Amino acid sequence: MNLKRFTIPEDHPRVESLRIRELLVEGFRRGLVVEEGLIAHGRGEAFDYLIGERTTAPAREAIRAAAAYLLTAKRPVISVNGNVAALSARDVVRLSKLIPAPIEVNLFYRSREREEAIASHLRALGAEEVLGVGEAASAVIPELGSERRRVDPRGIFTADVVLVPLEDGDRTEALVRMGKVVIAVDLNPLSRTARCATVTIVDNVVRALPALLDQCAELRGSDREGLLEIIRGYDNRRVLRRSLELIWENLSRGPDGFG
Repeated sequence: MNLKRFTIPEDHPRVESLRIRELLVEGFRRGLVVEEGLIAHGRGEAFDYLIGERTTAPAREAIRAAAAYLLTAKRPVISVNGNVAALSARDVVRLSKLIPAPIEVNLFYRSREREEAIASHLRALGAEEVLGVGEAASAVIPELGSERRRVDPRGIFTADVVLVPLEDGDRTEALVRMGKVVIAVDLNPLSRTARCATVTIVDNVVRALPALLDQCAELRGSDREGLLEIIRGYDNRRVLRRSLELIWENLSRGPDGFG
């Protein structure tokens, strides 16, 4: 990580938050992240405060269900945008190899240069194949107007399970309408993404993906019926309600509810 501008004091109370910001700024300089992505991160960080900046019990339940879905999928795909590439590319590559599942670049603010920059970044970290770049994104998600409608026919278009670590609600809705299982990571439990996804992990992506890696590694040797039992027992609405209840508990304690 390039910290030419600023050396982060290790004893700073917001050291992890500052490290994440520096990663995003570095991603912006390298062409992975757009300005709008920086704004989106700030919005998510506000919700991270509200959940206590930790992986909660409901998030862990969602992570377990997400692992079960990924390990039982026939054609799982991991979708990556600029912020995920800047913050969690190494974890994405490790997860891709563990499941295994291909990685596909999918961007709201799409340009060939940005697609190539993200793909190159992923390959440098060990990704063997990155889908969705340039003309490879030749299929179209029906009833979706944004540039995210363009997907790879070898990836998201024919996937049965799609992991979208950071997402917009339009595509989540469209993918669910196509009959796909959508696993989202979203710090806002009230967002359209969170409410429409099959599984919503209400957590920061920098915590959620390592936890998902650990859970996939733990469950990988499980029999299929055991994994399907986890899936059958999962209720995303209930998990979202529990996430909201935790936020309310933190708020009801006032300033003492937050670190």
